Amino acid sequence: MDRKKIAVLFGGCSTEYDVSLVSAHSVISNLDNKLFDVIMLGISREGNWFRYYGNIDDIASDEWHKNREDRVQAMLAPCRDIQGIVEIREGKAHTTRIDAAFPVLHGKNGEDGSVQGLLELAGIPVVGCGMLSSALCMDKARAKTLAGHIGIKSADSIVLAKGDAAKEIYEKMKALDYPVFVKPVNSGSSIGITKVYEEKHLMDAVLEAFSHDDEVIVEENVTGIEVGCAVVGNDELATGEVDEIELDVDWFDYHEKYTQKKSKIHTPARIDAELSRKIKEASKDIYKALGCRVFARVDLFLTPDGQIFFNEVNTIPGLTSHSRFPKMMRGAGYEFSELLNKLISLGGEKAWEA
Repeated sequence: MDRKKIAVLFGGCSTEYDVSLVSAHSVISNLDNKLFDVIMLGISREGNWFRYYGNIDDIASDEWHKNREDRVQAMLAPCRDIQGIVEIREGKAHTTRIDAAFPVLHGKNGEDGSVQGLLELAGIPVVGCGMLSSALCMDKARAKTLAGHIGIKSADSIVLAKGDAAKEIYEKMKALDYPVFVKPVNSGSSIGITKVYEEKHLMDAVLEAFSHDDEVIVEENVTGIEVGCAVVGNDELATGEVDEIELDVDWFDYHEKYTQKKSKIHTPARIDAELSRKIKEASKDIYKALGCRVFARVDLFLTPDGQIFFNEVNTIPGLTSHSRFPKMMRGAGYEFSELLNKLISLGGEKAWEA
């Protein structure tokens, strides 16, 4: 069998650029080169695209773009006749057809449907959620609304627009009780999020969130534990083990997510089998309601009395071998390389069978 050409996209014009580099390095390092011919497609912080030919270890250290000999200006071609990338070498265009693209991008301009839309326009199979589901899952407010339509509770919340006056914001806040989380509607990795305990600190948190997005969601705190569930599949869905975040800090912020100095993640979660089953079923329901495909991680809260509250869906969760999503799937019997094979197979499923 010919190896499938898989373009792995990494970096991105996003505040989560560094996280993407670590995930992409892990993915590229663990892809089976007997099955896949990997095309490395890097996007700089400034949004410039390059095909990368250098040492994969330089991706994780962010050295990949510094040596001009290791990179060539490149882009995705929207033309379906090409179904691939165009490289510009010495003023001439060279095309490479690809079988699928694996966006290992986090946050805006990568996880929000923008790249997925470009890939769909080009007729390139996507290893991951499509444009619509990526955009919906990135939008915390609209994702909560859709989860509510299928009976999944969420924390009480309000949405603020950038033009709202302070008086209007304080009036809306009367519907909520402190403490609250103030979040950009479209963001990830807890960037721009503040936990607020008193009204006097509210506006600083709102301004911080608005520095990342034009809409802000303010949510009441949910008393309980945060749990997550990996979901994999298109028509038939499978789940990994439910995990649980044990915190010795006030909340799971950006720093703690990537250092875990004062937290611990238990896989499987320290809950009984029936609660685990309910979380898995709720996660699959949310996955379907938001139109997800291939894979995603559904994050939820579990209250002391056993109620399940929706938090968010990560359509491109962390993908190092020690990240939450791969750990959950390892609990379901998938080692990391095997998991990547499965995801790519699901991404190209319909196109390759046609």
